[in-house]
Amino acid sequence: MAAVGSGGYARNDAGEKLPSVMAGVPARRGQSSPPPAPPICLRRRTRLSTASEETVQNRVSLEKVLGITAQNSSGLTCDPGTGHVAYLAGCVVVILDPKENKQQHIFNTARKSLSALAFSPDGKYIVTGENGHRPAVRIWDVEEKNQVAEMLGHKYGVACVAFSPNMKHIVSMGYQHDMVLNVWDWKKDIVVASNKVSCRVIALSFSEDSSYFVTVGNRHVRFWFLEVSTETKVTSTVPLVGRSGILGELHNNIFCGVACGRGRMAGSTFCVSYSGLLCQFNEKRVLEKWINLKVSLSSCLCVSQELIFCGCTDGIVRIFQAHSLHYLANLPKPHYLGVDVAQGLEPSFLFHRKAEAVYPDTVALTFDPIHQWLSCVYKDHSIYIWDVKDINRVGKVWSELFHSSYVWNVEFSR
Repeated sequence: MAAVGSGGYARNDAGEKLPSVMAGVPARRGQSSPPPAPPICLRRRTRLSTASEETVQNRVSLEKVLGITAQNSSGLTCDPGTGHVAYLAGCVVVILDPKENKQQHIFNTARKSLSALAFSPDGKYIVTGENGHRPAVRIWDVEEKNQVAEMLGHKYGVACVAFSPNMKHIVSMGYQHDMVLNVWDWKKDIVVASNKVSCRVIALSFSEDSSYFVTVGNRHVRFWFLEVSTETKVTSTVPLVGRSGILGELHNNIFCGVACGRGRMAGSTFCVSYSGLLCQFNEKRVLEKWINLKVSLSSCLCVSQELIFCGCTDGIVRIFQAHSLHYLANLPKPHYLGVDVAQGLEPSFLFHRKAEAVYPDTVALTFDPIHQWLSCVYKDHSIYIWDVKDINRVGKVWSELFHSSYVWNVEFSR
C-alpha cells in the first residue's frame, strides 16, 4: 500500500519515492501537466478464518439482549406450557422467563433480520420468518437452540407464521408484494397447499380444531379451510381453499388483528380494525356483532377462553368478555413518554400521572394461559407483563424499557 512520505512525495512498500499530485489543482501556465498519480492499491482486510470465528464464538457468549424489534403481534409469542415469552431482536429470538428474569437466545444462522415468530403448541419448537430476498421459514428446537428445518417458498419477506394446534402444518404469509400464502407439512419440508393474496395481510390465527385459519389485512378477512385443501390422497401442492368473511357495511376497513375463539367460543372469530372496531364472526363467516372501542387507533388483539384484549393508541388495552363482547375494564397504562425512568423505583410510580401525559401506543399482545399473564409491547419498544387473573386488581409482573429509536453510538466507561 502506498504511504505518504516527507517532502511531498509518496513512498511505496519498497520505500521508493513516487511523485505526489494534489487532485483537482490545475498546472500553472507555462508548465507542463504533472505526471498522473500512480494507482493506489488498498489492501483488503482479511476475514477471520472459520476456525478463528468458532474460537471467538466459544470465548464470547451473549448474556442479555437489550432491545426489541417486534412491530406487531407477529413478533411476539408465548409458550402455552411454561409461560415463557419469545420476541424478535434483529436476527435473534429472545426467549424470556419473566418469573426468573432470565433470557435464552436463538441466533438466525442466515444473519437475516427476523420478521415473525410463533411457538409450537407443545412449546418444543419456534417457527420464524425473515426479511429480505428469498426469506426462509425456519423451525428451531427451543431446548437445543438449533435449526431443525428450513423451508423456502417466499420472495421478499414473511409477514406472519403459525403452527396449527395439532402441529401437522405451518402457515406462512408473505409480504404484500410477495402475495404467497403457503401451508407446509413441515416434517416433510413440502408445501401441501398454496394460494395468492392480492392485498396486504397483517395477522393470522388458527381455529382451535386446526380445520381452518383466518387472515386479516387491507379490506380483507378470509377463512382458509385445511381439511378440504390437504386431503391425504393428494401428493402435490393444491390450491388453498378460501372464503371471504361477510363484512357488510364494514368492508372498507383495514383489519390489523385476529384471534379465533377458544373453549366455548371456539366457533367464533374476533377481529379488530385500525379504526377502532372490535368485530365477531360466527361459524358461517358472517359478521354477527361489532362494537366501537372509542379510540383513535387500534393495532392488535388476543383472546383467552373468557376474555378479549384489544391494544390501542395511547397505551390503552381494553378488556371484554368473549361470550358477550361486554366491556369489563382497561389495563393500567405504562410509563408516559419522556418519563425519567430512574425515578421509577417503586411500583406506585406507575399510578402517579401527569395531567397532560402522552403514552406509547400498544402494538403487540400475547396471553399466557398458565399464569394468566398478558404481555404487552408498546411503540417505544418497552415491554410490560401484567397479571390479569383478577381484572379488578391488575398488577405488573415484569417490565423492561429499551431505546425507543436507533442506537448511534456506544462507549465503555473506564
